[in-house]
This record gives sequence, C-alpha cells and structure tokens, in this order.
Amino acid sequence: MDDLFDKKYKKQLHEESPLAERMRPLDFNGFFGQEELIGKGSPLRKAIDLDNITSLILWGPPGSGKTTLARIIASKTKSHFVKFSASTTGTGDVKKEIELAEKRRKFNNQKTILFIDEIHRFNKSQQDIFLSYIEEGIIVLIGATTENPSFGIISPLLSRSAVYVLKSLSYDALKKILRRALNDKENGFGSYNIKMNEEALNRLVNYADGDARATLNGLEFAINFFRTKNKNTINENELSEVLAKHALRYDKKGEEHYNLISAYIKTLRDSDPDAALYWLERMIESGENPRFIARRMVIFASEDIGNANPNALRFAVSIANAVEYVGLPEAQINLAHGTTYLATSPKSRASYKAMLLAKEDAKRGSFGVPMHLRNAVTPLMKKVGYGKQEDKEKNNFPPQIGKKRYYKFEREA
Repeated sequence: MDDLFDKKYKKQLHEESPLAERMRPLDFNGFFGQEELIGKGSPLRKAIDLDNITSLILWGPPGSGKTTLARIIASKTKSHFVKFSASTTGTGDVKKEIELAEKRRKFNNQKTILFIDEIHRFNKSQQDIFLSYIEEGIIVLIGATTENPSFGIISPLLSRSAVYVLKSLSYDALKKILRRALNDKENGFGSYNIKMNEEALNRLVNYADGDARATLNGLEFAINFFRTKNKNTINENELSEVLAKHALRYDKKGEEHYNLISAYIKTLRDSDPDAALYWLERMIESGENPRFIARRMVIFASEDIGNANPNALRFAVSIANAVEYVGLPEAQINLAHGTTYLATSPKSRASYKAMLLAKEDAKRGSFGVPMHLRNAVTPLMKKVGYGKQEDKEKNNFPPQIGKKRYYKFEREA
C-alpha cells in the first residue's frame, strides 16, 4: 500500500514539476549537445555505459547539461545514487550520507555515487570531507560547477577527479530540445496541438543564450500564456512580446548580475540596512557566489567607509573569512551581519577620492624620486645627495608634479 501511495505521489510531483525537469532525459537518446564529451566511443560515455566511472567534476555554464548527465549516470549505475545541492546542504547532511555509504560498502559491497550540484559553493573545509572517502573507494564524487574549478575547487579534490568541460549548447541542440518538448505527449506539450513557426523557435533559442533550462522555461511560460488566449499558433512577434515580460535566468556574467550588485552597494551607500538585506537575499536566492558578495563588502569598507570607521575593514575581512569557513547555507547569516554593520556605519570616500587624484598624477610620467626621499645605502650614494635632509621641507613630490593635497577627510551623511 505504501509503495502504491509513494508511486502515485512521485507521479503527481513529476506531472506538476517545471517543463525543464519533466523533459530531462534518462538516457543518451534525448541528450542533445556535448557530442564531443558523451558521443559514442568517447571515454566518458564508455565509462558510464560500463558503470565504471571514477570521481569527476562537470564544469560548464548554466543549462549545459551537468545535472542531466548526472541523472543519466544515476539511471545506468548499480551504485546507490545521492543528489545534494551545495546551496541548501550543510556539512551534517553530507557526513550522515557518507556514514550510510560506508555501511553499504561494508555490508552490501555497494558503492555510493554522491552528486553535489554547485560544489564550488562548499568552502575548503567542507570539500576536505570527501578526500579520504574517495581515496578509500567509499564514494564516487560527481561535482557540478559553473565556476572555474581552478578557483572554486581545492587542489587535493581536483587531483582525485577528472574534469570534464561542458559548453553552452549549440543552436541546433537547443532547437532539437524545443521540438522534443513540443512533440512529447507524455512530458511535454504534444497533446496541446500548439505550433511554433521557425522564426519563433529561432527567437526563443537566441533569447536563451545556450541554456537548455532557460529555453524550456521560456517555452513553458509562452505556451501557458497563449493557452489562456486560446491560441494554437505562435509567431515570432507574439513570442517576443511575451518574453519581454519574462526574465529567463539570472546570469552571473550578464546584466542582471550587475544590476543586483549595484542595487546592493548603492543601498549600503545610502545607509539603508533593510533595502540592502533585500538585495542581499535576492543575490543569494539567485545563486550568487557568497565569496563574491564578501569581496564586495571588503572593497566597500575601504571605498565608502574608510577612516570614518577604520574598524569597518577589519570587520568586513572577518565576514569574508567567516563565509569561507562556514559555507552556505549558514554563511548567509554572516553576510546579513556584515550588511547591517556596513549599512549603518558612518561613511567617508575621502581616501578613495584621494587615490583617484593621485592616480591621475601618477600616470603623467615616470618622474625621478627627489633626492631627500632616496635611501643612501652606500657612501657614494650619500655623497651624490641621496637622503639629503635639507631638501625635505621643500616638496615630497617630483618637481614636475608640484606639491599637492589629495586627501581631505570629510564624513558623509
């Protein structure tokens, strides 16, 4: 009875899940793109087909097929397969699963494949946990990351894993994915009898920028909209109007990334802790790397607070260290702590403004250092005037620059 209820529940969840999830293939037949990586005869394809994979890192942009590839591996392996997301999983959850993996290996001689999505969001100490268990063969680790593994993954873990690079999906691959979703009667929109002309398909592919998930999200949004209008044919102009109302994704390298961090910094600058917390959570919920936010805090402490509160820099560095040590999801508490402190701190951009003025003069030329500022480390250097103190009161700048005043401390409102 429980099994029947469980199957019914899972079926309902699947039917109500987003199109991108429903259309995720369980085998290579529906996996379009990445032919170089998983085409027939490729080393990775052979390892998957033979159920003989070793620990690996899948590196690629959003929507390139990392999670889908992991799901195909899960469907083909005899190992126990566990999926975690580093953005929502704590160290305790991982340790519990590793303990279970040890028992499976010991009593059932069954391996465990541990899939960690967004593994770059685990800090060094969290990533260290996996090392000995990979060495002992207790787990096979599959990590998925959108960040360069050289910077987001610790070296010992990289040395124990093969790194596979996935590229943004090609134009042809995305169109195949769209057509499959439009024609599939079980998981897609095949039973809806909705048609899209070629220009509309092209528009959707261009809008998604190589991201299969974004492509399917856009398709689902458009079809749900047009169904309310009782339209069965969608053209390019109509689709463009709908897509203008629908943000397909938060791209860490795209405009929305810069818009959100700009809003965050400006609300800190405006001494508005409530708005700053809102934009902080918008970034975290969108999948922003907490290290990036912490780095911007450190910069802000010097650029916008400066000597109005010299402790702010020390505090911001402490927050950055805490983020590195704790990791998500708990690190967002540290980020919130830092946000409210920086927002309510007195502000002064005097040091930053002075730096910019000095930089402009520094670009004017490679002028020699005045003699009284040079270090006389030999008798000859002293003889020719190095360190000559009588010139000290005249000017500490090169003569070509003249005496300047860059730094004017002022506390801002």
